[in-house]
This record gives sequence, C-alpha cells and structure tokens, in this order.
Amino acid sequence: MTEFTLNAQARNDLGKGASRRLRRLASSIPAVVYGGDKEAQSLTIVAKEIAKLFENEAAFSHVIELNVDGVKQNVIVKAMQRHPAKQFIMHADFVRVVAGQKLTAKVPVHFVNEEAPVKKGGEISHVVAEIEVSCEAKDLPEFIEVDLANAEVGTIVHLSDLKAPKGVEFVALAHGNDLAVANVHAPRVAPEAAEGAAE
Repeated sequence: MTEFTLNAQARNDLGKGASRRLRRLASSIPAVVYGGDKEAQSLTIVAKEIAKLFENEAAFSHVIELNVDGVKQNVIVKAMQRHPAKQFIMHADFVRVVAGQKLTAKVPVHFVNEEAPVKKGGEISHVVAEIEVSCEAKDLPEFIEVDLANAEVGTIVHLSDLKAPKGVEFVALAHGNDLAVANVHAPRVAPEAAEGAAE
C-alpha cells in the first residue's frame, strides 16, 4: 500500500484576513485537524506540498501520516476547498484516525467494462464520482469498482448492485438511500432520426 506523508505547522494567527495573508505571502494554505478525542488544531501547509500529494487520486482515500511540528498522527482528508476557477487547494480538513474505530470517507468510483453496454447500442451516464463509505482505517478501499459488463440498455445501476469490499459499508445504503451510480440509456437521437432530420 502506498504511504502518504504531509508536513504541517501549528497556526495561531487565525481568521479570514490571516488566511488570505497566509496564501498570498507565504504560498501556504490554512488547514485544520480534528477528532480522536483531541482538540481541533489549526495548521499551515505549504501549498506546493499538498498540491503534489493530491495529484495522486489514491491520497483522497488513504490514511495520511500528518507531521505537525515533528509530532506524527494518522489522518484522512475529510473536506477540501478549491478555488472555483483555478482549482488550486485553498483549505483542507483532516480527521484523526483511531485504531479500531470506524471512520467515514468519500472514495473514488472506477467504472470498468464500459464498452460492453456501448456495443449493445447504449450510452453511459456516470451519476456519481465518489461514494461515502464507513469502515476501519485498515479496510479503507482505494476506490470502488463498478463493473458495467452485464449492464443492459435502459437500466440504472444502484448502490445495492455493487459489492462492498470486506469490512466496508456504503453510508447512503445504510440510511435506506439506494443511490443511482450509473445510467445506461439508449442514444437520445437515433442515427436514422438524425439522418431524416438532416434531409
């Protein structure tokens, strides 16, 4: 399993103005780590370091070793705020991982065998890009695979159609919400109709 590490410094200069100065003058971003029966702690992280870490999709669903002024703790990313236009990271929330305790995290979805329903004349719409799961840190999957090999045209693939990895529970399903994951539908305009319209 890939190991992810990130360095941070404790931050005492709080507030929106301080956060703006931090981004502008120090090329750093504000962050916070909380959970694990400890107080929340405000942090400063070098913008280039966190950007490089999250270039790897797997970092979003892996335990990260967060080194705060030499004190190491295991965390996962809970939320991330990006610039709406430029997409660089502006703020990050981390939650501490406690051995034996379940955590919730959003895990990327990987769609496979998409060519199968396409060969049957279908088009595929991805409804979700990530799924929220609940599990212990040791069971946290890198991604959830959605196999579309047997998907028929006109069907919707739901959470209940997916096999959760061992020790992993889909949060929405546990709350009775069987979310749609993908939609396999017929082309909106049939080729013959398109030709007729052109004539």
